[in-house]
Amino acid sequence: MAESDPKIAQARCPGPSYTDMLNADTRPAPDYLLTESNLPLTNEPLSTQAYVSPAFKAEEDQKMWPNIWQFAAREEDFPEPGDTVVYEIGDKSFLLVRQRDSSIRAFYNACLHRGRKLRTECGPATQLRCPFHGFTWNNDGSLKEIPGEWDFEHLQTKDMSLPELRVESWQGFVLITENHDLPSFREWIGPGVEHFDNWRLEECHTAAWVGKVIPANWKVVAEAFMEAWHSIVTHPQILGFTADANTRYDLYGDHMNRAITASAALSPHLKGKDQQYVIESLAKFTGGAGDARSRRGGIEATQELHGFDADDPWLARKLLAKGNRDAFHAQNGHDYSRYTDSEMLDNFTYNVFPNWSPWGGMAPNIVYRWRPWHDTDNCLMEVRILIRTPVGEKAPKSQPMRLVPEGEPFAAAADLIGAALAGVFDQDMANLPHVQTGMKASKTQRLELGAYQESRIRHFQNTLQKYLSGTLPAKK
Repeated sequence: MAESDPKIAQARCPGPSYTDMLNADTRPAPDYLLTESNLPLTNEPLSTQAYVSPAFKAEEDQKMWPNIWQFAAREEDFPEPGDTVVYEIGDKSFLLVRQRDSSIRAFYNACLHRGRKLRTECGPATQLRCPFHGFTWNNDGSLKEIPGEWDFEHLQTKDMSLPELRVESWQGFVLITENHDLPSFREWIGPGVEHFDNWRLEECHTAAWVGKVIPANWKVVAEAFMEAWHSIVTHPQILGFTADANTRYDLYGDHMNRAITASAALSPHLKGKDQQYVIESLAKFTGGAGDARSRRGGIEATQELHGFDADDPWLARKLLAKGNRDAFHAQNGHDYSRYTDSEMLDNFTYNVFPNWSPWGGMAPNIVYRWRPWHDTDNCLMEVRILIRTPVGEKAPKSQPMRLVPEGEPFAAAADLIGAALAGVFDQDMANLPHVQTGMKASKTQRLELGAYQESRIRHFQNTLQKYLSGTLPAKK
């Protein structure tokens, strides 16, 4: 793990640090929370061409996307033998199929006759039959039937099995890659991946899944979720319980980085507010009700102190963490007693290169994914909420992604992701289309990043450049 750079470590907003909060925790904080990890970075400006140029997109399509591990599905999306998932990224289409032995195979989603997609929708399949002329493959990719076989004698000596991709599973996520020479996913992602061993997202299932096409480049949208300090202007309603500007940013290897934004703690921008203000602010945001979509087990403006000191400067964190432990245990039977207040409350926003973000910790986990959508100026943003499957029960099959209609806000899916979370997303989306058009209008065509608070963006862009220059991918 990289050592902390003193210059970066000093570039912090005044106020209590995240480490101060960990030191006040009701449980000893593990090393994976206490240890900071920085990497040497420059302060050179970025070019807007990375976001607006079709030529740049073409380079990504050729040099980056085929050479990475991609999050294609969750295990619970297709739990039964014969279940299929159609996963598309840019112009590529892939077909994931659950096999009889419950393993997963992934194929290029194209008929070897005339190229028609074999499937356009997810769902169960007893075979893979092309709707155009009827060429048919078994679910394991082996050729089953060629209609009018008398006219295809020249294929009898050819391997007509469907071309495959590599498949691995990690924490309930199904990963695919076109590059058969990549290291395993866990080796490829590198340091930081071990943190999730303690959180076991494979015990979770998809409770909500929403997508929306955003008129901005996928990197513009993804990078909006790599820093928290825009909250003071964009999300002022969360400052009473979110320590936005004192977010910890950690960088690991090439393919993972992390932001930890403390919850149930005041923003350093607010002065003279007490712990009751924190509790009241959070209760107002969530409506006071217990709701996995708000990652809270229930919070009211007036709480019993449960033996805590009313003058404790971290009272809200301790009180609300206990509330989450009790409420989530009652909901699903899992034991949360050993987990820190931080793991029960805070926003552990990990980014896995290049385009998805699984949250860590033990509160219901949010997962973001951003996919290019036909051209440089649009992308599909997806939001999943994972909750723990009750002890002794089988995870329910995921409901299909609900695509928010064009022109509608995330609030149109508030019944799935909650009004509070949808409102935060809609505040972000009010900015991002204008970031895209503003980059095109820019005279300088340069972007200047903060040294610390936007270090994850710099780290992400550095890795992307390694793929475009040929420095990556590393081979096994």
